[in-house]
Amino acid sequence: MATGNTSKPSAPINITQKRPSAQAQTTSSGDHRPQSNRSRFELGPASLQERVGFEPVTRTSSSLAVAMPCQACQRFGLRCVTRDDKDGCTPCLEAGAECSLLALSPQSRKRKLHGEPSGEGTVKRGFSTSDLHSRRHTTNRYARNTTSASLLEDFANVGGPTSLGRTLGLQLDRHSLYIGHTTDFEPSLLNLSDYDPENENTFSRGSLRKVSEGNNFLLVSDSTTRGYAQQQQDVMAVEALVAPHGRALIDLFFQRVHPAFPIVQQYVFIEKYERDYQEFSPSLLAAVYLLAINWWSHSPALAELQRPDTDALERIVRSSLADSMCRPKLSTVEAALLLAQIPGSAPWASTAQLVAISQELGLHLDSSGWDIPPWEKGVRKRLSWAVYMQDKWGALIHGRPSHIAPSNWAVRGLTVHDFPDIDPDECDAAQQDENETGRVVFMRFVQLTTILTEILDTFYTLAAMHKVEHAGAQGAQMVLAQAKPIQLKLKEWYADLPACVRLESLSASSGRSTPSAAVGPAGAAIPGQQRPPSANVGYLHLAYFSAEISLHRRIVGVLSASPTTVDSYLEDICRSAAKARLISSMDFVNRLSPAHLRAFWYFASKTGFALIGTFGALLWATSPGREEADWYRRRLAEYRWTLSVSAKQPGQQGRYLTGFAMDMLDTSTGLLLRQLPEKPSLSRRPTGAMDMTGRSLPTSFSSYGGSSGGLSVQGGGFRGMGVAMNRSSPQSLDSEDDSAVSDDEDDLEDDYRMAL
Repeated sequence: MATGNTSKPSAPINITQKRPSAQAQTTSSGDHRPQSNRSRFELGPASLQERVGFEPVTRTSSSLAVAMPCQACQRFGLRCVTRDDKDGCTPCLEAGAECSLLALSPQSRKRKLHGEPSGEGTVKRGFSTSDLHSRRHTTNRYARNTTSASLLEDFANVGGPTSLGRTLGLQLDRHSLYIGHTTDFEPSLLNLSDYDPENENTFSRGSLRKVSEGNNFLLVSDSTTRGYAQQQQDVMAVEALVAPHGRALIDLFFQRVHPAFPIVQQYVFIEKYERDYQEFSPSLLAAVYLLAINWWSHSPALAELQRPDTDALERIVRSSLADSMCRPKLSTVEAALLLAQIPGSAPWASTAQLVAISQELGLHLDSSGWDIPPWEKGVRKRLSWAVYMQDKWGALIHGRPSHIAPSNWAVRGLTVHDFPDIDPDECDAAQQDENETGRVVFMRFVQLTTILTEILDTFYTLAAMHKVEHAGAQGAQMVLAQAKPIQLKLKEWYADLPACVRLESLSASSGRSTPSAAVGPAGAAIPGQQRPPSANVGYLHLAYFSAEISLHRRIVGVLSASPTTVDSYLEDICRSAAKARLISSMDFVNRLSPAHLRAFWYFASKTGFALIGTFGALLWATSPGREEADWYRRRLAEYRWTLSVSAKQPGQQGRYLTGFAMDMLDTSTGLLLRQLPEKPSLSRRPTGAMDMTGRSLPTSFSSYGGSSGGLSVQGGGFRGMGVAMNRSSPQSLDSEDDSAVSDDEDDLEDDYRMAL
């Protein structure tokens, strides 16, 4: 036998030894993506990608380091390597894409004609590089980003059996099930399995997939699950119901919903739709259409046309979603989350199913070190936190125990790298700003949800409430002591809000069609110096007020339950702080313009508007005197008037958001408070407003009432029902009260903390 035979078979893997690192496996598996470059393989802002460097490549007899990498490798931060006998670089060849180095290569290495046979010209997945090349040069406005997302996917799936072969939760013909530590699989035995270079091992029940040490999944064929044969018919029926407006609705979805709720990989979604809509799961496609139809009348291209049959769409999405739970994928979670944002589509039982499906997919785990494409890690992370938020806010509005426990949650916090890349060349400046603001809103909402979780776990679990009840006279002091650190966290969260999502931006965008530009020395406007405020910040601030109300609601409730065991001065301080929260939340609702009501609102927002009225009714019912009770009665009447004005706005969004709150307010004030005993009359205050001990309250409170009735326009805060009627008036929507009210609330907070 001749020496130096290059076809010598590789040595068998010793399964008793520790599995080699991913970087070492690249040599044997043919994957030319070194581990050091995988961290760069992230979706993030273009500015971050531009700072990515390239590692030097050692020149060997079989590879050549390229001085200037090709466009694809440069974009994705890959090591651009060519071989002497190949056309183009190795990563492009293995991904089946045209390499930009071909245009620079010498004539002796010219590209083969399409008619010539070539073993390298066909990708393992069954389509030619010429087909891939022609598909990537479409004329639609997403061409560049479609290329990026698809090429990213192709690089991640080199050697895979399908176009999504190397993903874990998005394979076309298989679904993954996380193998826990108490199942019939023994984790220590799984580590001894003889995995192939793709970290898979096939046996009778499916394929074992090892993503990291101690984390394994079972990959099962979709064809063995219920309703699989019906899937293609369902997705065709979905498309037929919206035809020929499918693409217009998808554009509407990414303009209206996606910036504020970015759980879908935008450019991968569009690329798949352009290629073949039948690749989608019917539940995801129908959910996108159903959400987008909510803004049908706001689209110039669709407003005058007949709307699709939403009832038929909803029937398909619910039936297909139930079937897809037998073969869960990330698209199943996406569809369930989007369906929950449709008005009236978030029952508590569906949240339990959503959490169960996400745990099947391992979304409760930290996937940062898994052997999956980096872009899928970002998708999984966003979906994990979206499920977390759905569970926690669902527990709040339904009054149910949460399904997700901190002891079984290992997902890391979100960063900008976990969001899809936004190419500024593919969308206008306004849409670019909206997308970037949406990222901030989503990440800040996740942070707020963690504080809400602490509120629910501290005050509203059965164990916590029983503990307070059994504490007797010390129960109120216990609640106040527990509330102090949470109140500080809420205050710090609000103080750290970026300028683009603060309440001032809400007011700035309310009464103007265009934002005011910066002004130069000569008085001329400087274009591009001020980012247009986003209308999508509304649901973030409403959630903040809901969290504040949930905290103070518990404090007021426990104080009123044991009035004789709490110092009266401390009780008045707590009630004054609660009153400040009510005023601020009512003022927030008063600022909302039609543009805000037409924006995306999180599913819990409907109950958030109602909680403001419920909190006011609680303060009314627990008022120690008739004068204070009358004050809350008048404020609630004015709040209802504000809600009624919002409900009359064109479109269904305003009626859905505020109509429920009006009905709940009528129930609280008209039915539940009907049997409220008559309050005793306390002595009138000659000047200003005082608390129950005679101590003068801050000036912001005296401007809000007393026995005179009406609200002061100049006093700051809530400006009264006469102003709220005219929402298009800039005067009614300008921010006047932020500094005065915030200063007085700070004084209240200082007194509150010292009293504790």
